[in-house]
Amino acid sequence: MEKLLQHKKRDEMQSPNQNPLMVEVAGLKLKNPTILASGILGTTSEIIEKVAKAGAGAIVTKSVGLKPRRGYSNPTLIQLDYGIINAMGLPNPGIHQFKKEIEKLRDLPIPLIVSVYGFSPQEYAEVAEEAVEAGADAVELNLSCPHVGGTGTEIGSNPKLAMKVIREVKGRIKKPVIAKITANVADLKGLARSIEEAGADAITAINTIRAMAIDIETTHPILSNIIGGLSGPAVKPIAVRCVYEIYEAVDIPIIGCGGIIDWRDAVEFILAGASAIQIGTVIAYRGLSVFTSIKNGIFSYLKRKGYKSVKDIVGLSHRA
Repeated sequence: MEKLLQHKKRDEMQSPNQNPLMVEVAGLKLKNPTILASGILGTTSEIIEKVAKAGAGAIVTKSVGLKPRRGYSNPTLIQLDYGIINAMGLPNPGIHQFKKEIEKLRDLPIPLIVSVYGFSPQEYAEVAEEAVEAGADAVELNLSCPHVGGTGTEIGSNPKLAMKVIREVKGRIKKPVIAKITANVADLKGLARSIEEAGADAITAINTIRAMAIDIETTHPILSNIIGGLSGPAVKPIAVRCVYEIYEAVDIPIIGCGGIIDWRDAVEFILAGASAIQIGTVIAYRGLSVFTSIKNGIFSYLKRKGYKSVKDIVGLSHRA
């Protein structure tokens, strides 16, 4: 009860705004709670500008590391009836090259969040520092990629190591630091508390779930890396559960991610405790118009239910 009252007090302290869809997450002001998820389209300045014009409230770039990385050989993606399994292998040009794309986006009208990864706390920090220097409004630490060894989940599932990464990054940059975490841990609440203790400004939950598929004719695993990450509608119930549990454990904002295909899914995440939501896999099926349809749906829901703003329903399921 005390934790719920603390959350309620936190919500009441937020200043009212004219736009019912406007939210503030980790100091970032978003015109609406929809965010482009990392790994989906956030690769060049031209594409990022298109996403912004499509109505996204913020954008997370594809994960970038210290050095260029080619990623895995094909096949790297499997399309299923209930989602997608991918094992791209974190292909990226490296932060020193990607800085050129970030620098072109200094006039972007919405927050630009650069997703970063590394193979040590120092690497995470160096990439984050370069990203902020180039103009990033915040960084999202990829502590949850399920298919690249030495980074992602291998770091993010270890609370002590995750804390080292966050503290190292916080010591190098003055912009908000968001930790994107995995559901593949035994003590999710404990991990979330460790991340909050280390100084993260927000948590994104969740990344893809470890998965694979086998071709029954050849009898071989389909992906070149064998194991990939499952995204799409199949993971939504898991992601909603994670957001719900994390909300009870920490006081920093949560960004919900996983299987959102329409405004109903987005509202479900917000009721569970998310202050904003990330959109990814559904773009492959419905295009960039999904940002407008989701934010319009949230607006209609608020109006129909008599709520003045998104913040009025953040974590509401905990107080039902």
